[in-house]
Amino acid sequence: MKRALICGISGQDGSYLAKFLLQKGYEVFGTSRSASASSYNNLKLLGIDDSVEIVSVSLNDLKAVIKLIEKITPNEIYNLSGPSSVSFSYENPEEAIKSLVLGTLNLLEAIRLVSNKIRFYNASSSECFGDLGSDVAIESSPLNPKSPYAVGKSAAHLAVINYRNSYDMFACNGILFNHESNLRPTFFVTQKIVQTANKIANKEKLKLILGNTNIIRDWGWGPEYVEVMWLMLRSKNADDYIIGTGRSVSLLYFVEAVFNFYNLDWQKYLEIDPTLIRLSDIKENYANPRKAEINLGWKARYDVDDVVRFMCQGFKF
Repeated sequence: MKRALICGISGQDGSYLAKFLLQKGYEVFGTSRSASASSYNNLKLLGIDDSVEIVSVSLNDLKAVIKLIEKITPNEIYNLSGPSSVSFSYENPEEAIKSLVLGTLNLLEAIRLVSNKIRFYNASSSECFGDLGSDVAIESSPLNPKSPYAVGKSAAHLAVINYRNSYDMFACNGILFNHESNLRPTFFVTQKIVQTANKIANKEKLKLILGNTNIIRDWGWGPEYVEVMWLMLRSKNADDYIIGTGRSVSLLYFVEAVFNFYNLDWQKYLEIDPTLIRLSDIKENYANPRKAEINLGWKARYDVDDVVRFMCQGFKF
């Protein structure tokens, strides 16, 4: 039985990945700063909270990380830890950058010291590219981070490449574009839109308050993205891959689609709050996931229209 260690198991991706790996016959461990105090609602919603073992560790403590890896002896480590919100990183830049960079660095260093046979996946981000305008992002596109979150992700991304090249480690970056599900917390804009429209449809008097609705993103269905993380670590050679659908639309398109699902006129409920608009926000991004299709045989089955339908219908997996 293979063993996997998921750092950040309580989040959307960590929970879906844990379920996926359990279905593949893995023994799954997950990290938390405090295993007894943390909430694992996502694991409970997926019905797997009793099937994974949660261990307490601070990824900022190298000695603790080494000790944990020596104890568990995992075949694979998935680094999904750290803040997932760009807005959080503006409010807490030091904490965001430190957790994203130091946690990744300590995992890489621990693998180097304990056993470089361990395969390592790191969750990178499309935010690292910054604003490419109408250009489509590929794996070799230059990094141009525009937020503290993206700065931390970019540094972690480069650390993975450095360790892979310097120590012959099997370490991969998954450059994830936006991916959603019902497990997203309400501070994610897609969940905010769906929940607000649902409440309006149920006769609550609400307004949907957003910032810039002209931003363009590639929105995919989160549960299917964890499969390609696993495929990266099963491939012959370690490499970096863009994970996306290849289709980008505006946030306003997402709003219209959600409100159409509930037979509501979005124009009656949408209000723009200028204070929610950041000058450094990425205006548009486009993904080319062709490399993952060619090398790994993975292609997104669902796009933004499916994401809207699934979230409004309440699908979990």
